[in-house]
Amino acid sequence: MGELVNEERTNHVVDLGPMAKGSTGDELESVPLREANHFVRNHFPGAVKQKAYIFDGNGNYFNKEWDLAEGRGAEFCWYHVELPKGNQKLSQSAQYLIDVLCPPLKLQDILSLVSNGPFCGYVDGALVFRVNSAGPASSPFTFRLAARVTENSVITVSLGRVPRLGFSPLGQSLLSEIPSVESPENHKGCHQKEGSGFVIAEHVLEFLLTMNHSEEADNPVPKSVSNLVIHIIDTFMDHLQDIVTKLEIELDAVELEMDKGGFALKMQMLDDRRFPKMHINLQRLLQVIAHGEQVFPRVKEKCSSKHWFACEDVSALEEMIGRLRRLKENVGFIANRVTAIQAGLDSWQSEQINRKLYYLSFLSIIFLPLSVITGVFGMNVGGVPWTNQREPELSDGFRNVMMLCLLMLLVVLLCFAFPAVYSHVVIWWGKKNFKKSWSLNRKTFLKRTAGGRSSEGGGYLRI
Repeated sequence: MGELVNEERTNHVVDLGPMAKGSTGDELESVPLREANHFVRNHFPGAVKQKAYIFDGNGNYFNKEWDLAEGRGAEFCWYHVELPKGNQKLSQSAQYLIDVLCPPLKLQDILSLVSNGPFCGYVDGALVFRVNSAGPASSPFTFRLAARVTENSVITVSLGRVPRLGFSPLGQSLLSEIPSVESPENHKGCHQKEGSGFVIAEHVLEFLLTMNHSEEADNPVPKSVSNLVIHIIDTFMDHLQDIVTKLEIELDAVELEMDKGGFALKMQMLDDRRFPKMHINLQRLLQVIAHGEQVFPRVKEKCSSKHWFACEDVSALEEMIGRLRRLKENVGFIANRVTAIQAGLDSWQSEQINRKLYYLSFLSIIFLPLSVITGVFGMNVGGVPWTNQREPELSDGFRNVMMLCLLMLLVVLLCFAFPAVYSHVVIWWGKKNFKKSWSLNRKTFLKRTAGGRSSEGGGYLRI
């Protein structure tokens, strides 16, 4: 047992190198152990995307190096980490964050940023909130956004790219131009055309229609940390709105295809389980929205007491909470549409199965009496008529059996056709009686009219 303890102690000894040789004990104690671990970094170079900005508080921003330092005075910094959308585990994402954020952040800060589920609270003196949904990181419906907010710095972590989250130089916005839509004879892509502005390809225009926001070049530069927090939450909401808009467009296209398509298209949709998968994705989206409903009101409550969080930003945060609730209702409507379409496909599939079973039952009913007849005449017993082939007077036995089978087949078909024939006869008889009664009433009305006129000697008819 003592040997194991000694081994653990020797494993935690930090090799200080030549600096330790010839030094006194006081000098060794003054050397911090965390400094030795500072050299072991960048285990995953290029695995994550990093963006660092510094804002001067007057509406200007500059790119800066990744040093995780806080701003001074009116200046504040923003550091953003974009995790890759792959098949990595949650522990792998935590290793990525440890690689780029430690130090100065600690393991407790990393876990608060990368863990799944909703969270809003203070970690090591900083306000930390996250809206991380569980699910595979490669799924387009798995959303993760976490932020660590202090008075002069903001650190954010997102899964994949969040549109419009960053900032670009002014004057590069495509939406500020006067475009013309690409004609079939033009080349694909966007290029300059004399006298008509930019020529936009049709697929680019369809992509822009799914956007509910402007581009990065149109983003207003935040002047305070509270403006930056509102910008981060706003872009996250826009990202969710884009996904919902794409789902609506896809659902409209699917409904149009179903109206135009036939048997093969519906069977392909059933085989691909398209609508159950869409319903699962909607449930994941609803889970993210539910996390936002839990987190963002708490963020508003905690930020409203900060002196560096502006009152107008508190009001903007309240509007975003209401927008999130409306988005939840919209996703619920889409889920109901998907459920209704899936129910229609299920009923159509049941109808097809019932029709096939009806045809199978019809054939079995037809051939069952025939099999009974052939089974009777195929018995190897005496006394069966038309089975003695040596007698010349019984040479027509095969013809008689076939006539009997044909007669049985006609009886079966009459039994199937009897309900339809009976309904047609009932309808014909009802129409005949209706015409007869109408003609009798008409004759009676004419007689009464003629008698009234003769008795009164002309004039108006009494009512």
